[in-house]
Amino acid sequence: MASSRDIKNRIKSIGNTKKITKAMEMVAASKMRKAVEAVLRTRTYANLSWATVLNLAESMSGNNEVPHQLLAPRKEIKNIGVILITSNRGLCGGFNASIINKIYESINKYQKTGTEAAVKSEFILIGKKGAVIINRGQKVVADFPKLDLTSEVKEIVPAASLIIDGYLKGQYDKVMVAYTDFISSSKQIPRVKQILPIEIDLVDEHLGIVGESSLIGSDKKFIEVKEEKHLHSGQFNFEYTFEPSPAEVLDQMLPRLIEIQLFQALLESNASEHSARMAAMHQATEAAGDMVSELTLSYNKARQASITSEIAEISAGANALAE
Repeated sequence: MASSRDIKNRIKSIGNTKKITKAMEMVAASKMRKAVEAVLRTRTYANLSWATVLNLAESMSGNNEVPHQLLAPRKEIKNIGVILITSNRGLCGGFNASIINKIYESINKYQKTGTEAAVKSEFILIGKKGAVIINRGQKVVADFPKLDLTSEVKEIVPAASLIIDGYLKGQYDKVMVAYTDFISSSKQIPRVKQILPIEIDLVDEHLGIVGESSLIGSDKKFIEVKEEKHLHSGQFNFEYTFEPSPAEVLDQMLPRLIEIQLFQALLESNASEHSARMAAMHQATEAAGDMVSELTLSYNKARQASITSEIAEISAGANALAE
């Protein structure tokens, strides 16, 4: 059994750790509130802009021709580009591990069977913790810095330009973004969303609303009502007029749409990261408190045993003198 001095030193050390984790929890909570505000400000716009461009492209594809190269699917998937959004620091529970495992599950779906070569994948990293995939033999072609609180779309433009150029040049047959969808402060879901090609008939969830939560503000039903009212209403027969031409309009709109989608995915990931870190630090603080309570009990027992032993020795000495 450890001495009372050793136990007292451990109590002091764990108490200092508890102060640190509590401070980190408060910092993460503050950042989470700002990140959630940023998510809610842009989520509806990002989702409805995606639905608008899909509806626009669908109206232009009446002659069975692909209206734009970014809307043209490849016949065979040989190369996949993946934008992986992770955190810069740890101490956020299983936040990074869950999204990395999710992207591996998605990539495995495209692996070929038999003697043919496997589908090749290349990663574009946003966040330092994503570099762990190099140890798994994956190829990283670019690594972009990530701020704790993203505030402007221009921060994601270099990554968006890279994947657009890669797709148009045939370097990638499909481009996906792996991020963590923010549902609530206690629930974050790792998700992989296809960015390119932009498939009109692809049934995919909107950003940030893979779950149903009335507390977040923009749920599935809200988006569906807006789409039905403004995009698919049977009361009006919309006829679009393009100036200067449909191709030039899509040339300007589709890259901006991809930038908005990546920007929203980054905001969702930031909110999820700070929520996960706040929860992890809260659990660490509670665990430190439990350890301090257990060690305090052990310290009291050791101190009582020491006092009892000293009293017994004094009593034995007094009895010996009395004889």
